[in-house]
Order: sequence, then structure tokens, then C-alpha cells
Amino acid sequence: VQLQASGGGLVQAGGSLRLSCAASASISRFTVMGWYRQAPGKQREFVASSSTSGNANYADSVKGRFTISVTNTENTLYLQMNSLKPEDTAVYSCYATGSLENYWGQGTQVTVSS
Repeated sequence: VQLQASGGGLVQAGGSLRLSCAASASISRFTVMGWYRQAPGKQREFVASSSTSGNANYADSVKGRFTISVTNTENTLYLQMNSLKPEDTAVYSCYATGSLENYWGQGTQVTVSS
């Protein structure tokens, strides 16, 4: 299974972006899908996740600003990012976890200017 992340770019502080993560196979096989990010010189950090039961979890730093969603018919994971801050600048990577498998997509760069 391949995960293709897209949607990153350059945006001013306060702006919005929507990241997409398209899977090459049905995402019904996965139990959890989500996003991590890594800023230059920093460790990778959890951003958000969504379980197949519909439970969403967010890092405290993005709660109220980011929304994760999954569209099963499109086999795609989304991350709507609003009220972006310069500290959100990072490479965002999506992942998908099943009972016996784990996949990562390539990253997409998000840059927020002040």
C-alpha cells in the first residue's frame, strides 16, 4: 500500500491549508490513520489521528485549529489546518496502521510565514 501526501505549501500566518493523504488501496483495512510533523532541528511529533470507529485525537498545540477526517469512498485522509501559525511550519507525513501492517507516506512541506 502506498500513501501519497499532498497539499502543503507556503501560507501566511492565520491562513489555511488542507492536506490530503491518498491510499493506493482500501483504507478499510486500517484501524488508525493520522499525521505527524517534523520541523527542522526538532523531533517528529504527533499531530492528529482518526480511528475507524470515528475517534479523533489531536496534539494540544493544534486542538481547535486542525480537523482530521477520512473519506472511505476516496480512500483518502485529510487534515484541514486553519489559523496557521509560524510554529506549524514542518514536513507533515501521514501514516496508516492495521492489525499487522504500518505504512508511511512521503512528507509534504508546510511553511507558515509571519
